[in-house]
Amino acid sequence: MKKTIYIIEHLEPELFEWCLIEYEHISETIGKENLWFTNIKPSDAKKLEKFGKVFLESVKNMKLSNACVLDPECDKTLTSSETNSFDYLIFGGILGDYPPRKRTQEELTPFIKNAEIRNIGKEQMSTDNAVYTVKQIENGKKLQDLKFKNGISIEINEFESVELPYLYNIRDKKPFMSAKLIRYLKKKKSF
Repeated sequence: MKKTIYIIEHLEPELFEWCLIEYEHISETIGKENLWFTNIKPSDAKKLEKFGKVFLESVKNMKLSNACVLDPECDKTLTSSETNSFDYLIFGGILGDYPPRKRTQEELTPFIKNAEIRNIGKEQMSTDNAVYTVKQIENGKKLQDLKFKNGISIEINEFESVELPYLYNIRDKKPFMSAKLIRYLKKKKSF
């Protein structure tokens, strides 16, 4: 069976704890052997090695063939037959802003020559949810058959909650989210 490599091009100025938690969740979702992290600082490489293959080099310089960039601004939606034809599926490792700043379109898509570009809907997802969505499509599901919730609220304590205004997959009647991320949000002092 053909192995598709999922590539996370890290586009944040540092490897924030939130990113690290999402990247670990991605590794648990698709398997370490299917995951590459690119554009990683030497000081952060060790932190990611247990989750996938780590490259200091940007995917923009790798000259990959048969690759697809996942960009919400693209007009064409990814299908399951296409996922099986790509060797590389490329995601921007971005902590989202609300409203979205279209960073994938600005910082990634134009720089990867010869790659196909597809969307998995127009709504902004966390990186782990984007990967999970593509994995479901790769496994034969249609995007329109997947269940999502736009915006979730994480209760921090009796009086406070954190609103996450992104699109989340619903799996087993709950948003697809790392339990470690929920614990991190509950411990974090400020947002």
